[in-house]
Amino acid sequence: MLNILVVDDEKNIQSLIKDILSDEGHSVSVTGSLTSAKDLIKKEVFDLIFLDVWLPDGDGISLISIIKEHQPNSFIVMISGHANIPIAVQAIKEGAFDFLEKPLSTDTIFAVIEKIEKEIKLRQSLQYYKEKEESQIEIIGNSEKIVQLKKQIEKVAKTNAWVMILGENGTGKELVAKSIHYQSSRKDYPFVDINCAAIPDELFEAEFFGYEKGAFTNAFTRKIGKLELADKGTLFLDEVADMSLPAQAKLLRVLEEKEFSRLGSNTKIKVDLRVISATNKDIQKEVEKGTFRQDLAFRLSVIPLTVPPLRERGEDIILLADYFIKKFSIENKVEPPILTDEVKRTFLNYSWPGNVRELKNLMERIVIFNNGDYVYNKDLPPNMFGKTTANEEKGIPITIRPLKDAKEELEREMIKKALEVYNKNLKEVAKALDIDLSSLYRKIKQYQLED
Repeated sequence: MLNILVVDDEKNIQSLIKDILSDEGHSVSVTGSLTSAKDLIKKEVFDLIFLDVWLPDGDGISLISIIKEHQPNSFIVMISGHANIPIAVQAIKEGAFDFLEKPLSTDTIFAVIEKIEKEIKLRQSLQYYKEKEESQIEIIGNSEKIVQLKKQIEKVAKTNAWVMILGENGTGKELVAKSIHYQSSRKDYPFVDINCAAIPDELFEAEFFGYEKGAFTNAFTRKIGKLELADKGTLFLDEVADMSLPAQAKLLRVLEEKEFSRLGSNTKIKVDLRVISATNKDIQKEVEKGTFRQDLAFRLSVIPLTVPPLRERGEDIILLADYFIKKFSIENKVEPPILTDEVKRTFLNYSWPGNVRELKNLMERIVIFNNGDYVYNKDLPPNMFGKTTANEEKGIPITIRPLKDAKEELEREMIKKALEVYNKNLKEVAKALDIDLSSLYRKIKQYQLED
């Protein structure tokens, strides 16, 4: 039920609204002057305020700014017996939700209440999904590189600087972009993402700028473009290095001027937005190749951030795997399976070419298809085993040498990698390698890995 305030000096209007809405279970307060209304607004929160345009001690429209200051979520419905279009337009511009003309009818009052209740539900729904999205943008990981990235995000988010996020496919570049947005002063405004690689040149202007009805064949209605949708918020340009040179030129002009026109219109639309871009390519190399404009690269890369690949943040792999298992188990209403030590060792030794996305997808498959309480190596895809060496992938032949030497070389590299992954926590290293501590100490000394 709504808490309602009626500001009108006519007693019959006060009684009509109060009687009708009180019978529906709403709480209704009434007052007949601007002065008393100001006092009430500062003391009590109202969902809806019926406000007369003309009051004995002043202009009702002048109260709108005060209401918006103290109660920004309140709905304001103006009422007047001398209504005209300029007054109605002014009221709506000031922030009124609706404008009703006297004499009021029961149907009119019920109709406006119904509209407001629907709007409240919509706001609550949007807030729910906004909070849900914000809760899903946590960057999981305790590795040194991820901790450093989180610190950079926190620092950058407080500014309006434009950011270029670099990293391999699947590392979580969009997650970083959302994290910046939701920690910034723009968090209450839209986060609009666009995949630049998926937009053909001939559709670039329609997607970015929008168009008016009749601007071209099949333009049956007006469309708002991505730039306009992102006003006051953040525009995320994913795979920006895959944009064609003509599209880059058009984008650069708009980003510099911060204004554009919809197709089929000469009216200039100004926008205030923050641009965050992302790519899995080396931008400098793309500039040198002539496939990316240097001036656009400079404009977008005010702050470059690099998201490390999963293979460089080994201590986060098991943490992420457990996180995804719990997440998908809850979603699928099943008991979370437990990763065995052999699986954990396999995960730590695997290169994860698909990065976090590959790990996430694998964990979802495991949760859905696993039939037991534990996950074993036999439950993993074959591509995670028997990987060729880096030299073999490059076509470099393996040098034939005594097996003892080959074994020692492999053992040394395995211990070295485990020391890096577990930050030289020898107990964890010994556990992962399935050897006792004394053997580990001896091998570290043998292979000169003390430093």
